[in-house]
Amino acid sequence: MPEITIYTTGFCPFCYHAKKLLDSKGANYDEIDVNSVPGARNEMMQRSMGGSTVPQIFIGEHHVGGCDELYALEQQQKLDPLLSATG
Repeated sequence: MPEITIYTTGFCPFCYHAKKLLDSKGANYDEIDVNSVPGARNEMMQRSMGGSTVPQIFIGEHHVGGCDELYALEQQQKLDPLLSATG
């Protein structure tokens, strides 16, 4: 399974739902709270090419986007293949 990073904030319902979907897939992910980790918001914005809202989700080097995009991948049956990709 590729490395998964999700940038979040503490009281974000979209973050909660994105993590819930990843949890249901048994995916391990690194969660970075952009309000608690110094420099994390700038890092997130750089990695996402300007994305300033949370969550911002990365599966391997693939920038998924936010919660809506993650659920769209699930709806299109593209999330499982992405999660099972190696490297």
